[in-house]
Amino acid sequence: MSPLARGVTLIELVVVMMIVAIITAVAVPTYRNYVVRANRSDAKIATLAMAGHLERCFTRYNAYNSANCPVDITNVPSPEQHYRVSAVVTASTFAITATPQEGQASDPCGAFRLTSADERTVGGTEPASECWRR
Repeated sequence: MSPLARGVTLIELVVVMMIVAIITAVAVPTYRNYVVRANRSDAKIATLAMAGHLERCFTRYNAYNSANCPVDITNVPSPEQHYRVSAVVTASTFAITATPQEGQASDPCGAFRLTSADERTVGGTEPASECWRR
């Protein structure tokens, strides 16, 4: 073969394609796990914001469930729409739950829960301390 007729052989092309496939097989699941973990902040923001509103109602009206309190506690979307937030409210307590939606449903933390006693739990398999921390 003359020096001008050089090119990429089929073997070289297959080797490059295999390397790209291996890198992709490792990178895609790792990236997806990162995205799910990053979206957890949406649940934390939503539950803490609703808790703040309820605490202000309690401070002002001496009850979390006052009729004068304009907090919507039924099936409210989180800021980024990754969770649906709802609350069970009595005069002296509340329990807020952020339920994952669509792609976030694969999160091993599951639903985030926050109570008026500042108890932070999750409905999934991961420890609550890990889920609320990250």
